[in-house]
Amino acid sequence: MTSAEDRLAITDLLYRYAELIDAGDFDGVGALLARSTFGGSGSGSVSGAQNIANLFAMTTRRYPDHGNTPRTRHLVLNPIVESDGVGVAASRSTFCVVQDTETVPIQPIVVGRYYDRFGRDDAGWYFTERKVEIQMIGDVSAHLMVDPKAFEG
Repeated sequence: MTSAEDRLAITDLLYRYAELIDAGDFDGVGALLARSTFGGSGSGSVSGAQNIANLFAMTTRRYPDHGNTPRTRHLVLNPIVESDGVGVAASRSTFCVVQDTETVPIQPIVVGRYYDRFGRDDAGWYFTERKVEIQMIGDVSAHLMVDPKAFEG
């Protein structure tokens, strides 16, 4: 059984990821996921803080005139957290990315699910794995610098 305190700490990690991405802080994303593997269903995975930060820097467009952010809001919804009670947990959640730029009016651009695993040590909970499943995709031309179809499973 997962305690309320554990659930809150884990959902805070989910929300922290969204906050860092939307701030364009890819080094922060790398640090948050430093002890994990990160990937999608068709893209394989990467690990290590610098590799994860580099992945985001190479694939995600940032706008210098808007604080070097991607001009997005990652909304993490319906998190379900399950734990074995001894320092290992998993969660699944839905996400919706909304973007507003000079060329793309405010709209949802991608919807999917996160499948996460966590560990816990004396410092608290941390990601050990993040899998991203894209379920719906709209106009990501102002968001990504790669073709998302190249990563489909």
